[in-house]
Amino acid sequence: MGPRFKDGWLPADMKTTKIKTNTFRSGTSILLGAFAIAACASPAPAPVAPSEAPPEPAPEPTYVEEEPTEEELLAEREATKLAEDRAQMQGEAQVELRRFTPELRDKAKKLAEVKYASLDAGVAAALRGEHRAPGNAERDSQRHPLETLKFFGLTPKMNVIEYLPGEGWYTEILAPVLHAQGKLFVTTTDPEGPKDSRATLYAERTKLFLSKSKEIYGQVEPLVFDPESPALKLDAPVDMVLMIRGVHGLVRQDKLDVWLDVVHGALKDKGTFGVVQHRAKEGTDPKEAAKKGYVPEAWLIERIEARGFSLKAKSEISANPKDTKDYPEGVWTLPPSLRLGEKDRTKYIEIGESDRMTLRFEKVAQESVATK
Repeated sequence: MGPRFKDGWLPADMKTTKIKTNTFRSGTSILLGAFAIAACASPAPAPVAPSEAPPEPAPEPTYVEEEPTEEELLAEREATKLAEDRAQMQGEAQVELRRFTPELRDKAKKLAEVKYASLDAGVAAALRGEHRAPGNAERDSQRHPLETLKFFGLTPKMNVIEYLPGEGWYTEILAPVLHAQGKLFVTTTDPEGPKDSRATLYAERTKLFLSKSKEIYGQVEPLVFDPESPALKLDAPVDMVLMIRGVHGLVRQDKLDVWLDVVHGALKDKGTFGVVQHRAKEGTDPKEAAKKGYVPEAWLIERIEARGFSLKAKSEISANPKDTKDYPEGVWTLPPSLRLGEKDRTKYIEIGESDRMTLRFEKVAQESVATK
């Protein structure tokens, strides 16, 4: 009897075949499914060739702060000092302005209105005047104002130019003496000039000084000049020009000859040029000595005479043999500046003010002398 195909029975070899067939079919189905999925999927991107590397970013600039030069440091110190000096000057001017009470103004007016019969009378009254700034009278014994002005030949009826009056020490004396019968001019730079210029500061100081009392300084006329090209505008030549402790500045600026020509042009024929100046040791280099505030006497006389003046007399009124002229801050080491403060203060006070030459010249020609 043949094999029975009932109840799923199969011969052993046929079961095996069926299983293998099913396995084949199953595997084929899996492969076909995979190919179908792959066919529906997006195509793989084409390989990209490697690009060049991006450039390195530029380095940030490095800023190196340079050290200031010696000239820049000097300019900075000068600017600071200028601001300090201006503030001090303005403060002192306000104090002085408050000192001029109505009573003091009345006294100043009476002092200026007197027609003095002689220089002695006028200077004596001025030296006693309460209009003088506190402390100024203490300098009389070393500056000898009456003797100096008499030596120059000043009279109350003269027209006089005072070169750069500084803080007004001599202006306090000259203004009341000349007020009623003569005329006083003072040279000054422009008070409205550049604020970073020390010349402007000095002009501001002169303006503040003259404005504090119109009773005594109201007729003093400022002669404004350009420091680079000085010239004085006058309606008529004057009798006398006074240059008191101002020559060293002109030597430092290399403006001495220029100013000697200006003075020459401002004076009448045979007019007087009076000079008071800190005196250097003879033989000292003028430029170097001027840095310390001093000038050699023989050299100065020669320079002035070369510009159309004749030396008429010289005086030792303000000589000081104690002055050794070798101080760390030059002439400003001595009174009244005392630039070193408390250091050796007693020593410098005992020396006193500088050794000074006092020279009287006369104008000998009308025309200016040509520059050599």
